[in-house]
Amino acid sequence: MNSLELEIEGMHCGGCVRRVTGVLAAVPGLEVKDVKVGAACLTLDHARATPEAVIHVLKSAGYTARLAGRPEGSHVGR
Repeated sequence: MNSLELEIEGMHCGGCVRRVTGVLAAVPGLEVKDVKVGAACLTLDHARATPEAVIHVLKSAGYTARLAGRPEGSHVGR
């Protein structure tokens, strides 16, 4: 299991935090450590899920995500 930090665009309130937390909690191989407006810290089992799959799930829920620390325009899964 490896840590994964995401920057998430489109989150504006506590409702967004709850929605993103629920969406992420449903991904097999993913443990949600912390979600706040604009970011998520996760633990990922690479044998069961990939960062790209996690980002795709968030995109399907209406959010844009990228690995933390990546420059603007380098979104994974786009």
